Amino acid sequence: MTNYIPTIGIEVHVELKTKTKIFSNSLNGYGKMANSLTNVIDLGYPGTLPTLNKEVLNLAIKAALVLNCKIRRQMHFDRKNYFYPDNPKNYQITQNRTPIGYDGYVEIEIDNEKKKIEIEEIHIEEDTCKSTHKSNKSYLDFNRAGVPLIEIVTKPCINSSKEAKAYLEKLKEILFYSDISDCKMEEGSMRADANISLRKNENDPLGVKCEIKNIGSISNVALSLEKEQLRQIKLLEEGKTLREETRRFDDKLNDTVLMRVKETGNDYRYFPEPDIPYVIITEEMINEVEKTIPMLPEERKKLYLSKGLSEINATKLIQNRPLSDYFNEVLKLDTNYKTASNLLLGDISAYLNKNEIDINKTTLTPSRLQKLISFIDNGTLTSKNLKDILTKVLEENTEIEDIIKELGIENITDTSSLREIIKTIINNNLEVKQDYLDGHDRAIKFFMGQIMKETKGKANPKITNDILLEELNN
Repeated sequence: MTNYIPTIGIEVHVELKTKTKIFSNSLNGYGKMANSLTNVIDLGYPGTLPTLNKEVLNLAIKAALVLNCKIRRQMHFDRKNYFYPDNPKNYQITQNRTPIGYDGYVEIEIDNEKKKIEIEEIHIEEDTCKSTHKSNKSYLDFNRAGVPLIEIVTKPCINSSKEAKAYLEKLKEILFYSDISDCKMEEGSMRADANISLRKNENDPLGVKCEIKNIGSISNVALSLEKEQLRQIKLLEEGKTLREETRRFDDKLNDTVLMRVKETGNDYRYFPEPDIPYVIITEEMINEVEKTIPMLPEERKKLYLSKGLSEINATKLIQNRPLSDYFNEVLKLDTNYKTASNLLLGDISAYLNKNEIDINKTTLTPSRLQKLISFIDNGTLTSKNLKDILTKVLEENTEIEDIIKELGIENITDTSSLREIIKTIINNNLEVKQDYLDGHDRAIKFFMGQIMKETKGKANPKITNDILLEELNN
């Protein structure tokens, strides 16, 4: 089979985290009763006029900044004319000739190699209402009509489904951490369309492009591109001519399905929106937005690695925004950051996941975690003891030392008294000591068992093991 080079472009629609819609004062919400978040502007009543939501403009500027785009200083909105039931005005207010952001990039890393995925443009537009089709009827929910969107369009520079997946994961992470969108694909607040064409050689012109619309998850974007690539290769190998198509991904079939053939290009008859004046973006506006950008994932990762965290822990923390924000507060304290990350990603995460709560809903403040770590570091608590007290530490405001005393699990940290106990046990079992000296490691297990029995499990295992080895080798 001939090798083909895929060329992929991706368009992502992202709903912005605003209180109200882009051109009206209707609430921007999800999951409410159908048509309960609407007014005459959203419904497209004749004679109504749009008013641009300033917060939409701020979030679009923020998106341009975090995605390394140039920002257009003078822009206007356009009417995109088309006729469809989800579009009652028979046009959509969008940006065609003057997108707010352009010539940006997102950097991805695959197999230790970095690549910049180039962004063609970012433009602002309004969402349409949601249409649901049942039997021979269609139902329209205008709660989504007028919800503010940015559309992020890449250049045709992606060369594999793996790159496409990495780009979308990185894009989602950046937009989420920037507080631009909640990026919940399952709720439709981030939606992706992908297009792909094939050619045999790098110098050949681009092949016939097919588009896959409204893919519901990042993994399905990768899968749909792989399936579409195989479909196109099969047709080309059979000597058939590809045609421009719009397809969709059917997750039941795990394959792309034809929606329509593009026989002619769409003529949307764009023209400047006459009811919204030109927008001038000043340096002052950009500077004010820039101040609202929180610490982004790449910056967080560098910080975490500089504090001694492993690559795995740093990555896992960033994948959990509440834990990452919490850990940033822990970093302001003098404590063992490595132990802190291990606790947060281990036993504490297990508790949070089991109870389906956020760490900020527990009583474990950063300073309380600092104290817990100090008890672990000085040997007062072992990993086993920690499991015994963790629920109380996370649910009660009782002082940690009082919880330890209440449960009677305070460990022996007086090394001199512990050493005397160990010496006595060794002297009472000299034949086992000889087994150790003869190279039988099982002797260590015997002595540790005896020591734990004598101390009722209150001896710190690491400290005990160190002293035991000293005495045995003495």
